[in-house]
Amino acid sequence: MSSAPDKTQPSTDKNRKIASALLRYRVLAYATGIWLLVLVTEMVAKYIFEVENVPNWIAVVHGWVYLVYLVLTVDLAIKVRWPAARTIGTLLAGTIPFLSFYVEHKRTEQVKADFAV
Repeated sequence: MSSAPDKTQPSTDKNRKIASALLRYRVLAYATGIWLLVLVTEMVAKYIFEVENVPNWIAVVHGWVYLVYLVLTVDLAIKVRWPAARTIGTLLAGTIPFLSFYVEHKRTEQVKADFAV
């Protein structure tokens, strides 16, 4: 007795990989957004209010978090086959305060609707 190949398995495995990539993207989108807000606050304190004792490592942390965000966003974009414009727009969302939160919400809704994850 031979068993027929299960055609639902690749789809389930693919959805699991997409769900995992989506979770990683969401976490880094929020982390990037939070560190960007901290960075903007630091810059306002330093350059507008001329506060002298602001930590100078905030920009470095945001830079590293943003780098990881870029990698994980590209990973998700490849898995869900986003067009180049959508991928680039999502990548740039981590550079504008509050935008990463909005874009994360929209991309999550879209991926969940498209792939039932």
